[in-house]
Amino acid sequence: MDFRVVHIDETDSTNHWLWENGVGDMVVVADYQTTGRGCGTNTWESARGKNLLFSVLLHPQDIPANRQFLVSEAVSVALCEALEQYAAPMEIKWPNDIYYGEKKLCGILIEHRLQGNVIKDSVVGIGINVNQEVFVSDAPNPVSLRQIVGHEIDRERLLHAFLQILPEALQRERLAADYRQRLFRREGLHRYEDAVGGFEATIDDVLEDGRLQLVDADGHQRIYAFKEVKFIIESQ
Repeated sequence: MDFRVVHIDETDSTNHWLWENGVGDMVVVADYQTTGRGCGTNTWESARGKNLLFSVLLHPQDIPANRQFLVSEAVSVALCEALEQYAAPMEIKWPNDIYYGEKKLCGILIEHRLQGNVIKDSVVGIGINVNQEVFVSDAPNPVSLRQIVGHEIDRERLLHAFLQILPEALQRERLAADYRQRLFRREGLHRYEDAVGGFEATIDDVLEDGRLQLVDADGHQRIYAFKEVKFIIESQ
């Protein structure tokens, strides 16, 4: 892929901008988003000009709609590998938040347009906390690369590193294994909460369709789609 990178000062959402204006293999990077979105109803806090806010337009080849989680796996793994050029290890909090230790460094929002039973286009929105030093929202555990490494990071260099890795990750035979190996809290019992209440469980697997498979402290298997279960994260 030969990405065309477009820089803009401000937009409501880089995902929205790319759906409206994207052509070919394109990336849009914004210094500020007025209504930056996370998954569901979540928002993304970012100081102007401090972080890396961008969206990538992809045209996946022959990925069935029921296997669209492959895009999430590839993006998550590629981000971890790019970020580990600065600090390691990086982990993936299911389905696709990037964590350093117990703190959230990066969020991803992926939207697909289907054609029949295959993916026609995907827009991958990514927010990486790069050089922000103070977070004022009520998010429990944000962290930036600058806070981790102690100095300012070149945002363009980080973007270039990710865009170099992503095409290979989309074709990688070991992608599913690489994704699962990087899972946040992949070992041991941890606290979760679903519609019924809180419980402790260990991660057993992530299924091909992206659902999370847990085994609770009583040995019962529990399978969840996105937003059906919540990781209990303590404020840092």
